[in-house]
This record gives sequence, structure tokens and C-alpha cells, in this order.
Amino acid sequence: MPHGGDAADFFPAYPVVPSNVEDIEAAKHTTEHVENSSLSEEKRTPRDIHYDAQEDFSKPRTGLRKLLRRNPSLEFMQEVADANAEDLDPQEVKTVERKLFWLIVPALAIDYMFYYIDKTTLSYAALFDFKKDLHLKGEDYSNLSSIFYVGWVVWAIPGNLLLAKFPLAKYLAINIFLWGVFLMAQAASQDYGDMVAFRFVSGMFEAVADPCFVAITSMWFTRKQQPTIIGYWYMFNGFGIAIGGIFGYGIGHIKGSLQSWRYEFLIIGALCSGWAIFMGIVLPDSPHTAKWLTRRQAVVTMSRKRDDHHTVEKRQLKWDQVWETLKDPKTYLYFLLGFFANVPNGATSNFGTLVVKGFGFDTLNVTLLQIPYGIFIALMIGAAIYANHKTHYYNIRTYLMAGVTILTVVGFAMMAFTKGIAPRLIGYYLTGSSNAVFVLALSLVSGNVGGMTKKVLASAAIFLGVAVGNIVGPYSFLSSEAPVYRTGIIVCMASRAAEFVVILLLRVTFVLPNRLRDKKFAEGDERYDPNVQEFNDLTDKQNLHFRYVS
Repeated sequence: MPHGGDAADFFPAYPVVPSNVEDIEAAKHTTEHVENSSLSEEKRTPRDIHYDAQEDFSKPRTGLRKLLRRNPSLEFMQEVADANAEDLDPQEVKTVERKLFWLIVPALAIDYMFYYIDKTTLSYAALFDFKKDLHLKGEDYSNLSSIFYVGWVVWAIPGNLLLAKFPLAKYLAINIFLWGVFLMAQAASQDYGDMVAFRFVSGMFEAVADPCFVAITSMWFTRKQQPTIIGYWYMFNGFGIAIGGIFGYGIGHIKGSLQSWRYEFLIIGALCSGWAIFMGIVLPDSPHTAKWLTRRQAVVTMSRKRDDHHTVEKRQLKWDQVWETLKDPKTYLYFLLGFFANVPNGATSNFGTLVVKGFGFDTLNVTLLQIPYGIFIALMIGAAIYANHKTHYYNIRTYLMAGVTILTVVGFAMMAFTKGIAPRLIGYYLTGSSNAVFVLALSLVSGNVGGMTKKVLASAAIFLGVAVGNIVGPYSFLSSEAPVYRTGIIVCMASRAAEFVVILLLRVTFVLPNRLRDKKFAEGDERYDPNVQEFNDLTDKQNLHFRYVS
């Protein structure tokens, strides 16, 4: 295989640089910010590449411009083009990928763990007299579950458009810090109105988290690696549930001057904000600005993605891509995928502990039962990304998603229609399989959308669906049906069945264009050659060389 063998089969081993791999950058005597590094002294003819950075590099980066995302220079793009014309050393690629793994993935994984613990604090608070202390009645708790995602919806589009303007890692870190601050603020709530306000604002700051994680993954890793990498950090969703159960159990034993549920918000919020500071310092914003990479490593990072139809990320907003996104049927299928996947999530993340308590367990045992649930989710994600990796060349990712979705339908059916504690609890655990489906769904968006502006908006579409689904879901759990909530469980089952249909429709929208473009290329039309890389910021429809992963 050209340019690095099967380098995508990298392992998360410690990135030791082999002695036979020279650090090409060392000869340049530069450890400066890579974008300021000089070109190699070798004489060569710069390749004729089309590059639409839309930035005047002659203007000094002062004031607001200093805060904006820095576009790669034409010089850097030419170096990437030169590297693309040659086979990369497989060992060099392996070394760079291991370095990237340890630089990016653990930071995202721990962040995602906090992200999920944060979202489930309300469900744990509900176990510790939270409703009584804030005098909640009727549908107040459902409202608090949903208002978080109302804030998310309000900020989803503008917040995601800012991804195209500001450095990704710094933008993510600021949002993490602020969601931690407002999580701590929820501990000060004295009534229902206070909690509504704090949860609304918290939802706004969390609206950009998932899109940022996906954008960072697609920036640094190849299309083949992306499902695995997304799986690694999304797996900590499961660990977050398990650790959240441990936190809930431990916090439930605190005998302080405050109610137990207030400590839940304070402790988790402080940990989130502290981690955000670390993220802002350590996580790089892009290959061409990463201080942890040499110039050569930055070039290799991009050149190894030559077959992905992915050029270096640029700071720009293109209105033609906005209109194309609005006209593309896949945009609305992404929204529906996010929606149907998260009607159940919005319900179980806020009512799951109450449902399990309704099986006949006491409060503290309910928190402990979340530990195997979280571990099962992590194992399912691991199994899904392993199966996807092994079947990558068959292009059956959507079939894997559909198959796992059937497990979730079975799980909700067991919860709704069986009577014993054991089958209902097993059914509850099976519903966690949905997390494995969503991992692969995110990799479809990261790998199947071309163009910076379109990618941001397509990502916003699926997460807008996520938000709306999380708003709707809790209202299907009627307070009059507590603690069984049979109507809500049946609604969740139906939503998973609808998700199955959307997944298969998405497959059709990927497969048909691929077949048409392959046919055109087979007939001799070089515009459809899948081996050509474009350096312009083109969408998947504009770039006729592009092929979808299905």
C-alpha cells in the first residue's frame, strides 16, 4: 500500500522514535511555531497548487485577528503537496501517528468522560431529595431535563459556525471551563426558577462539545482511523456512567452542611473547569500551528491523509457551501439520525436511575448498578470499532450500525413487556448498545462531508437532532406512570426502530453517488479519478474525486 503501508493499524503504544528515522526538522535548527519554520534548503520547484486561504498574510495578527484561527501558509501547503508526490516512510508515519494518539486521544477521552458525568448529574441529584428541596412538582423535573437542550438548540448553529473562525482546541477549552462554572452554579439553586436558568446556560456551552470532538478527530486522523478514534474517546461515555455511579455512591455518604445533591454539582463542576485549563494548554489547535510537532511531523500528519479528500483546515465561511448544505438530503437524514438516536437518550440519561429504582432497588444500590451498565457500553463501543476496523474494506459501516440498533430495540422491548427484575435489568443494559451505533454515526459525518463550512453545518445538523431528541424524550416519561414509565419506554423502542430506517436511507445516499462516479471514471472521465487530491476547500458534491464511506 503506498504512503506508509497499513499505517492505519497503529496501536496506542508509547511513541518511541526509532533510531533509523531522522528528525528532518532538526536540520533546520527550528523549534519555533511550525508555521514560522522555513522551507527546506533543497532546491526544488514549488508545485502549482490552487489554494484559497482567503486571508491577507501581510496584515499583522493584532487585536481580534490574534484570537482567530490561523490559516496555513501557501509555503506549508506546497510542502504537503511535495510530500504527497512521494511514498511516505511507513515507520515515520507510524511514529507520527503514535505521537498524535497520545497527544490527542487521552485528552478528548477524559474530557468526554466529564462531559457525560456532567449531563447525568441531574439524574443522580434526583436520587438524593433534589426534587423535595427545590419543591418540584408535576412535569418540573422533565422540564429541567429538557431546558438544558433548549439552550443547546439556541446556541447550536451560531456556536458551531464559530468553529470555523476560532482555534478548535482553545474554543473547546473555553466552553468546557464555562460549563463547569455553570454546573457549580446549579448547586446554589434555591428553587425551580434558578435551576431552569442555570441549566439553560449550561446547555448553550455544551452545544459545541460533540462537534468540536468530531472536528478535532477528523483534522488529525485518517478516514479509516476516525471510527476507531471516535470509539476510543466515546468509550469514556461508558466509563463516565460507571464513574458517575461511584461518585453518586460516594457523594451520597457525605455528611456535610449542604444537601448531598449540591456536592454532586460542586465537585463535578470544579473537576470540569480544572480539566479545561489543562486542555487549553496541552491540546494543539491544528497541525500547522502545533508546538508539539516538528515541521516535518506536521507535513506528514497532513500528507498521510492524501486519500481522504481532506485538505488542511482553513478559517473561512463560504455561502455557496451553506446553500448546498441546505439542499443536500443527507443533511436532513443526519438531523433525523441524531433525533431518533437521542429521544431514548434524553429519557434514559435523566430517568434511567429512576426506572432502575422502580425495579425494586434502593437508592445507593441504583448508583452501583450504573457501574456494570457503563462498562457494558464501553465494551460494546470497543466491539463495534473493532468490527468496523476489520470490515473497513467491505464498506458496510451502515450495516453494522443497523445490526446493533436491533439490540437496542430488543432491550426496550424487554423493559416494556417483561415482568421479572432480571430480564428488565438486562433489557436496560442492552439499550446501552446505542452508544456504539452513535460512534459509527459520528464517523460517517466526519468522513463523508467535504468543505469546511459544510462540515461544520452538517455536524451542527446531527447535533441539532441530538438536542431536539433530548428535549422531546423526557416528556414521554409521564410522572403519573412512575416508577414504571411504560409509555416512555415504548416511545424509546419506536424511536430506535425509526433510527434503523434512517441508517439504511443514509446508506443509499452514499452508495448511489459512489457508483455513478466510479462509472464515470471507468468510462475515461479523469475528473472522477478517486486518487486525485484537491487542495481547494471543496464540498463532497463539488469535488468529483470524493468517495463516500458507507
